[in-house]
Amino acid sequence: MHPTASNPSSDAPQSLAGQRLVIGAGASARVGDLASELGRSRVLLVTDPGVLRAGHVAAVERSLVHSGQSVFTFSDTRENPTTMDVQRCLQFCLSNTTRDLSDALFVALGGGSTIDTAKGANFLLTNGGSMRDYQGRNKARVPLLPMIAIPTTSGTGSECQSAAVIADALTHEKFACLDPSALPPVAILDPVLTLSQPARVTACTGIDALVHAIEASVTTARTPVSITLAHRAARLLFGNLGTVFATPDNLDARAAVQLGAATAGMAIELSMLGAAHAAANPLTARLNITHGHAVGLTLPHVIDFSAADDVTANLYADLARSAGLIDAAGSPMDAVTSLRRAFVSLMKQASLPTSLRDMGVEPSRLAPLAAEASMQWTARFNPRPISTDDFALLYQNVWRGTQT
Repeated sequence: MHPTASNPSSDAPQSLAGQRLVIGAGASARVGDLASELGRSRVLLVTDPGVLRAGHVAAVERSLVHSGQSVFTFSDTRENPTTMDVQRCLQFCLSNTTRDLSDALFVALGGGSTIDTAKGANFLLTNGGSMRDYQGRNKARVPLLPMIAIPTTSGTGSECQSAAVIADALTHEKFACLDPSALPPVAILDPVLTLSQPARVTACTGIDALVHAIEASVTTARTPVSITLAHRAARLLFGNLGTVFATPDNLDARAAVQLGAATAGMAIELSMLGAAHAAANPLTARLNITHGHAVGLTLPHVIDFSAADDVTANLYADLARSAGLIDAAGSPMDAVTSLRRAFVSLMKQASLPTSLRDMGVEPSRLAPLAAEASMQWTARFNPRPISTDDFALLYQNVWRGTQT
């Protein structure tokens, strides 16, 4: 009932409007030629220490230098970037550019945190000010520099979005800065780059991508196009994540998962996210739980909460049927149950605990989280309105966990 990974590109669009996707094993070797096609000669390469250790940075630098680019590498991005992280990257960029930015280009090589850090620095390098100045949509006064995004994880889908998602360094609130020119004109999906990921990174980023597909299919901002994209992403992810967890060197399955994550990113571009992300962000900020694991912990309980609304239950059911989790004859609630069960099964296959209790979190830590969750920007897009009191009950359920 699941799609195979033999031809994953047939199950998802090849680009968003104005964006070119370059897909395939070894595709990252083309970055130099692609940079030259964009007509820029000074590359600001943004990456992270893990990608540097894996050797991917050296390979990308060689390709860029071979094509005649001058390369300046910032390799100190961090997970879940804050406004201070963006400032650090900006200072590096300022020291390696001139006032005339017409020859400059960003290349972001890494996970979603790296891509978002590069986007944030791009906003400030081109437009000045602080990240809060660009919260919301279309706040940039001049277009951002072009960017080539090369994801080394299969998670956020930031390579296919026009948003930089940054956390306030003081409040820990995550906020989004969206501008059409922040969409990378080129994204390179090279599954070979994901082979060097530790197993836990593969697990957390894959679960994150699947949560994106599920949430994007039901938000209040959903559109027919975003639902179609979310369903395609869910088919690829439900159909291949288990294979990647069981056989990490399966390149076909990794390619399908990488494309699924990118397609889910396209869905988010149109539909936003929901309460699972709103509840997860405080878990990351206050309890230091990795983002992908945090959204995996919260999603089953958000499904339970949101499916109490009949329209939302039917949307979840449509997704479950599209992903091949249940046949067309099943009832909506049977489909919702199948969706929830399949998701929890993948969490367990990835060896990710499914409760805060199993992670040793004391119940007393939960009380302050609900108010913070209700302030997160994604909470407003949840299909069933969710209050601070609702979040408090949800966190109690997350603490107890789920078995099925």
